[in-house]
Amino acid sequence: MRDKTGVIKILAILGMVFSFFVFFPVAVNAQHNENESRAVDSALLHGKEEGFLAGEMITEHVTDSYQWHIISIGEKHVSVYLPVILYDRGEWHVFMSSKLYHGHGSYLGYFISEEQANLGKIVRKGANGEEIKPALDVSITKNVLALLFSSLLLIIIFLSVARSYKKNKGHAPKGVQSFLEPLIIFVRDDIAKVSIGEKRYKKYTPFLLSVFFFILLNNLLGLIPFFPGGANLTGNLAITGVLALFTFIITTVSGNKNYWVHIINAPGVPWWLKLPIPLMPIVEIMGMFTKPFVLMVRLFANMLAGHIVILGFISLIFIFGAMNQLLGYGVSVVSVGFTIFLDFLELLVAFIQAYVFTLLSALYFGMATEEAHT
Repeated sequence: MRDKTGVIKILAILGMVFSFFVFFPVAVNAQHNENESRAVDSALLHGKEEGFLAGEMITEHVTDSYQWHIISIGEKHVSVYLPVILYDRGEWHVFMSSKLYHGHGSYLGYFISEEQANLGKIVRKGANGEEIKPALDVSITKNVLALLFSSLLLIIIFLSVARSYKKNKGHAPKGVQSFLEPLIIFVRDDIAKVSIGEKRYKKYTPFLLSVFFFILLNNLLGLIPFFPGGANLTGNLAITGVLALFTFIITTVSGNKNYWVHIINAPGVPWWLKLPIPLMPIVEIMGMFTKPFVLMVRLFANMLAGHIVILGFISLIFIFGAMNQLLGYGVSVVSVGFTIFLDFLELLVAFIQAYVFTLLSALYFGMATEEAHT
């Protein structure tokens, strides 16, 4: 009984510490937004006072950016400014994003748009005052840097694990190898082998392992609110879309004769569903595209929603604090409590989403390579 109580106390302390690191940087930045907001709070109907804008703060934290904002204290900003690389009007422009933030406004005619159509993107003014995007924007944004960092980290980790396997061949795993080996065996035996089959699973296991650990690592990094964590990489539709595209391409290329027969001329389906209007083939072909689409949206929506809900609870402190200081302190107790709960829930979701994406990809590969039943 005492052991259980001790474990509960340790978990509670860890939760409070983790919540502090989640709460403090976001809270300081939120207070900065309250003091220096450009818009009038819609709750102050007589429009001369500025207020905390929860939507603006949440959007800033979950969307991509040309800088990696760390913290704001008063008028001082601590950010990692990233290279802007543009090709426009027949020439390349390369400069640091610091020239576009915190009072600089524009550089070489380029600035960051605040209009809804191009919100957060680099644009320039046209002849008629309209906003025009550069012909090509290959800048190193926050998400790009997070992608490079997580990819490099994965390479370093697994090269280290591979070396450990060679050195400790025939011996019990040690260090990082002992931590990752159960996950590797889980993906191999409980996902790839079960879903694809004993004969063909080895060909697809490297991809499934790469996807699983890439999603898991970036999900976990997204929960860390300070650099180099905090980027909402798996909550970005472009990232999840590319992962789903890989699954679609591998499934389509791997499809055998039996797979295509079931799509074009599924056995056991009444002829009137195939002729004269090929209803079932149309449905099956649509299914080829809806499966990766669902993969893309599920991962994106779940990770984005988690970040928004946590930031929403933190925003309540400042919304109620603007009404009454004591009310803000009172709400902060509830907000921090829910934030701790959601942090632990997001840890679980990080694993579940990596598992679900990998499992569904394996199931699609299994269906594409399944042999005809005799």
